[in-house]
Amino acid sequence: MLIVCALAIAGMIVASITSHNGVAIALGITAAVAVMCLMLVTAVAGPEAFGRVQPIDERAAADLERRVQALVAGGADETEVRSLVRAVRRISRQG
Repeated sequence: MLIVCALAIAGMIVASITSHNGVAIALGITAAVAVMCLMLVTAVAGPEAFGRVQPIDERAAADLERRVQALVAGGADETEVRSLVRAVRRISRQG
């Protein structure tokens, strides 16, 4: 979409210089649609889609697993504890 937008803008300039107003308007509309598509993709994908993937901190993961095992050994339901961990991860990704 970015290439389409750039080409449409370049085409608008060329069409305007050569007095092809209809072509310039059509390319302007094409550029506007391409920009709207880019905005939509950015809004739907979210910021994590455009960043690099963070490496897993193995020490923190091991500590978390140790804590989950301790809670389960203490009588907590393992399914509920792991569900809670997933919920916290979802919340932390939003912030």
